[in-house]
Amino acid sequence: MPESRSRRFHWQFAHPPEAIWPLLADTVRFNEAAGLPRYEVLETLQDDGTVLFEGRLKRGPVTLRWREIPVNWVANRWFEHRREFHGGPLKDLTARFALAATADGRGCAADYTVTATPANLLGRLLLATGFLDRPAKVFSALAADAERYAAGATATPFRFSAPKPPPELRRRLDAQVAEIEESGHGHGLAARLAGHLLNAQQVDLTHIRPLGLAHDWAAAPRAVVELCLQAVRAGMLTMRWDLLCPRCRVPKAAVQALDQLPKGAHCATCNIDYDRDFSRNVELSFAPAPAVRPLGSGEHCLFGPMSTPHIWLQRTLAPGARLSEACDLPAGRYRLRTLEAGPQEDATLEPGAALPEVVLTGDSLQFGAAGEAGRVVLRNAASRPLTVIVEERRWVRDALTADRVTALQAFRDLFSDQVLRPGDEVSVARITLLFTDLRRSTDLYGRIGDAAAYHLVRDHFAYLGAIVRRHDGALVKTIGDAIMAAFTAPADALAAALAIQRELGAFNAAEASPLTIKLGLHEGPCIAVTLNGRLDYFGTTVNMAARLQDQSEGGDIVLSESVAADPQVASVMGGLDSRSETTALKGFDAPAAFHRIRL
Repeated sequence: MPESRSRRFHWQFAHPPEAIWPLLADTVRFNEAAGLPRYEVLETLQDDGTVLFEGRLKRGPVTLRWREIPVNWVANRWFEHRREFHGGPLKDLTARFALAATADGRGCAADYTVTATPANLLGRLLLATGFLDRPAKVFSALAADAERYAAGATATPFRFSAPKPPPELRRRLDAQVAEIEESGHGHGLAARLAGHLLNAQQVDLTHIRPLGLAHDWAAAPRAVVELCLQAVRAGMLTMRWDLLCPRCRVPKAAVQALDQLPKGAHCATCNIDYDRDFSRNVELSFAPAPAVRPLGSGEHCLFGPMSTPHIWLQRTLAPGARLSEACDLPAGRYRLRTLEAGPQEDATLEPGAALPEVVLTGDSLQFGAAGEAGRVVLRNAASRPLTVIVEERRWVRDALTADRVTALQAFRDLFSDQVLRPGDEVSVARITLLFTDLRRSTDLYGRIGDAAAYHLVRDHFAYLGAIVRRHDGALVKTIGDAIMAAFTAPADALAAALAIQRELGAFNAAEASPLTIKLGLHEGPCIAVTLNGRLDYFGTTVNMAARLQDQSEGGDIVLSESVAADPQVASVMGGLDSRSETTALKGFDAPAAFHRIRL
């Protein structure tokens, strides 16, 4: 039997495991910074519904091929990644990383062990001549980088030498930065974005998420979204729509325009077909324009823990195996499932509580005996190996979902051509709609004349549109003297409504004839469609919002029970003069309850 060889790297950190884990368990970032080559990944669907992942790397005249074994890990504690080779000098290669907190809890120690088994004489010679020792200097330098980053001494986790841009590219970027800032959508961030595109690791550029950049830069989310949208128009970025699998959260379809978006997709990994939903699994992301920073193809690591940071535990169990893993799950909502196609169960973990034993049968996932706080107990009662996953139920971190971006004014202004195919429709799980109208607008036209009234109404549309944009919404359309606006968050819609009514006095002071605005809000599910060449919304939620606006007397705000029930809205309403009312609404069988805010 071939003798395996191991090389252990040991590092001490002055920071706890929670600070070091996101850095050194980010195997894609680590491997790229270490200068390891990218490789091709092939996926093959097996007869039992599972997927075989195979890596392929050509090095000179030699082509290495291996099976990618799913990584095992417990967040903030350890991971193990194994590859089984087909041909070549090695039989297998395993990397195991483990963190242990110091006694005082302020620091931690890390062990990174690489073990290889030779497949032949060439493999034995390779291991005998220091193959496992060669990355020691680079790995230790990256560990030191992680320590400095955790201390806040550096802006990026690892030092990285990006390709040096030619002078012509720098001149082009300078011109694009100026163009973006002149547009009003740059917010003083365009130069920072250009620097990011030139200097960041590829892992940060393949799917640029504006909400993630906003967090890293301590910038307003809308400002960074508007920046990226304008950067597409300037030729600095490209954008793409991803249709994410609702189970594994990996994109299985990607298109450049909304009218190319498929109605659904198939995830071979999870063996499921799934539909699209603007609120849940259609994401807009960005990448550098090829002329700015061409990105290489292939993977630096396929299954790293930080590629799916919402997963706290991933563990493969042999048939009949039972494991008890130390795992510090915080209170929250979790989903338990297998990596293979199969059932799933949801669980809510209260503070100090424990998950019950998780029992896998292959056809079902069940909860067994009571568990122990700080541990997860797993048992595989099936006749085949299964990989169990414990994941947070929150959606992809920092994902800019389609419902959010299409409800931003900058998107509608810059990309009015981004619409669905005629006759196509997409579900939106939740949207907040704001309708306004002018009180006694017919009298206005008769009093000041059609031309003057037209210009006044146009001015009032600009006034409303500016407030809607300021509160992260979008003006969907005008209807006569009325508008319909959309918001992702009910609290943003209420803030816009309050601003409209409170600031109207200043608007009226500059006009010859004062206006009084009626206003209604409602939220709920609907469908997105293309009407008259623009993205629009259709359904009961739209009709209810319009009918609630009819109940407004002018100068007040009428909002539905569902809007008022939003926690952020409720906290604002506590300081306002509001009352509940109920009335019959045209087109609805049951009387509708609503709230009226008087200002």
